Amino acid sequence: MHDFTGKVAVITGGASGIGRALGERAVAEGMKVVLADVEEAPLALAAAELGSGGAPVLPVVTDVTSTAEVESLAERAFAEYGQVNLLCNNAGVFCAGTVWDCSDDDWRWVFDVNVFGVANCLRSFIPRMIESGEQGYVVNTSSMAGLTSMPFVAVYHASKHAVVAMSECLHLELSFKGADIRVSVLCPEAVSTNINGAERNRPASRSATGASNDERQAVDDAIDQAMVGAVSPTAIAERTFSAVRAERFYVLPGDDPWVYLAHRRMAGLRDRENPTFMSPDEVPTLPVGMKVVG
Repeated sequence: MHDFTGKVAVITGGASGIGRALGERAVAEGMKVVLADVEEAPLALAAAELGSGGAPVLPVVTDVTSTAEVESLAERAFAEYGQVNLLCNNAGVFCAGTVWDCSDDDWRWVFDVNVFGVANCLRSFIPRMIESGEQGYVVNTSSMAGLTSMPFVAVYHASKHAVVAMSECLHLELSFKGADIRVSVLCPEAVSTNINGAERNRPASRSATGASNDERQAVDDAIDQAMVGAVSPTAIAERTFSAVRAERFYVLPGDDPWVYLAHRRMAGLRDRENPTFMSPDEVPTLPVGMKVVG
């Protein structure tokens, strides 16, 4: 997809962070935008600001864990604009803790949003996009956590690994079907967002029942520290649109330490080595050839 002018973008998690930046970029590209988010007030503000220059921006309050609400989102988007060309499944949440300390509600909340939220959107939008006959594109937001494994964040890593696998399968299935829909999986490094405050949107039905522990606090502190030098959501949006134009499936950082960690993990798989821990701060200068175009 090279020309975005007049085309329609649907973006979940669109009220803030990467989602809002994707919306800003879509507007700048001349697209019509449907912004979806579970937070009503921030969503209304984001839509008003993105549409202040006259761009068509439709806010739709949506909980991506609800199949009914996602189906309603798809109905609204197609009723309003007649087509959807770019679907960005970006809504996501985060929690930390050891595998054995994380509660059933921890696992189900993160997977409800990060995995089933994507599945719900694909189920509601892909058939409509195929039927419309329009050129389409899907961007699923994973993370470099989807290509690596770190201690004390198993729930989050597992959910993001699932998004990578879902995206790869979707790419293959659409290719086999001959559909004019391409796919990218967005795997950003540390990004300056408020995902560490995702608990604010945690439903009562998935309450945080486990007591806070040292590991969970250590991860929260590390994320807060990482935010100091984190990449801006705007830069991630630019990287994403560049990948869409190039029809590049894996949307990765350039010479970020996380790329080294992903290569290191793949080398371990190849050589059948046991997993070992290395934090991004411990990564040496990247070897020649290690850089990945982002």
